[in-house]
Order: sequence, then structure tokens, then C-alpha cells
Amino acid sequence: MQIRVSFTSENDIVLPIHYNNIVQAFIYDNIDKNLSNFLHDKGYISNSRAFKMFSFSRIIGKSMIKEDKINFGTKIQIIASSPLDDFCKSIANNMLQSNYLFIGKNSIRTEQIEINNQLVTEDKIVVNTLSPIVVYSTLLKPDNRKYTCYFMPREPDFNRLIRDNLIKKYNALTNERIESDIEVIPLGPVKQNLTYYKGTIIKGASGKFLIKGNKKLLQMGVDAGFGSKNSQGFGCVKVI
Repeated sequence: MQIRVSFTSENDIVLPIHYNNIVQAFIYDNIDKNLSNFLHDKGYISNSRAFKMFSFSRIIGKSMIKEDKINFGTKIQIIASSPLDDFCKSIANNMLQSNYLFIGKNSIRTEQIEINNQLVTEDKIVVNTLSPIVVYSTLLKPDNRKYTCYFMPREPDFNRLIRDNLIKKYNALTNERIESDIEVIPLGPVKQNLTYYKGTIIKGASGKFLIKGNKKLLQMGVDAGFGSKNSQGFGCVKVI
């Protein structure tokens, strides 16, 4: 399920260029406290991997970059997505009931909320990314130091890692396991995005994609996000 929230402000909404951690904190602050603590501290576990089961979009709105800041004017939208009904109900209720909210240092208020179920009915979907899809592996150098290797669509390991991630998410949420190949086919140019998140560079891919596979796994990707680092603001998509 996706929640699109429109916000307005009396003053211009100004944020750092790399604002993912600010939006992430904004979401955690505006859902039920017990749910927020559970997702932040624990999450859903599969094979020792924890999944927060939500993703969110880049901020939607007119913007102007000046030095290291983005000015969005007085209106923005944020889309949050999750397979958890409690998450979606909580974020909608909290944002409707609060007269004023704070994103970073900006005071905003909720103007409108839209809910979209985005139900997957076939074993293929076409999506546009609302935030970059991140796919990576942690590898060891010869001296045993760890390093992160990011993959882009059309690279050999990309589809395999997308598949493995979806299977683990599905298992973590349902305690069931589905085996299915996943194929991600770019439908046009793919843009590589570099995002700083708490001092770390994260590489992701944006574009329009045809994604094939078991529809239950595709639904998991649509709701929880495709790829990794979803709760940090990656892998959110719109089915078209």
C-alpha cells in the first residue's frame, strides 16, 4: 500500500541536498511509537537479516538548488510504501491529526492524503522509480577489509540480488519461502544516482523498468521496496 501525503508551509521548505536521513526520521517520528521502535530497533528477520518493511520516495515538488541546499518552495509531497497495514494506517492518522509537523527545521502541515493499493495481478509489472533502486554485495579485499560493490541493471548479479532480497523479505514477513527468478529489464535510459547517507555514498539506479517474476514477490517489492536500504529512502516504485 502507498500513502501519498501533500504538505504545505507558510515559509519555503529548505533541506540539505542529501536529505534521506531527515525524511526517514520524519517518518519514524510520525508513526505509532511502539511500531516505530520495533521497526527501527528490530524489524522482521530472515536468515539474520532485518527488514524494516517500508520505503519512501524522493521529495516531490518544484525545487531550486543553491549551494548545498534545496529550496522546495511552500508545497511538497512524500510517498511512503509498506506491506504493513498498521504502518500505513498509523502514518495517515498521525499526519492528519497533527496540526503542525517538522521535517528538519521546517514547520509543515498536512494538506491531503491519498491511498493507493497498487495490487499486482500478473507475473510482470512496469514501474517508474520514485527513489533509486540499490543493489550491492559486501566483499572482502585480500587484506580482509570489507568493501561494498554496487551493481546496476544489466550487470550479471543485479537480477540475482534483487531476487534473493525479495525472497528474504517475503520469508521475514510471512514465514514462507517462494522460489522464483526475477528479471529487471530497463525500458529506456538508466540513471545512476549517488546519495550521501550519514557520511556514506550509496549508488542506485533510476528509470523505467519491466520486472518479471512471481506476483507475490513483485507485490512485496511494490510495497516494501525493490533492492536494499529501503527504509533509508531507496527502491520505492510506482506501477504504471
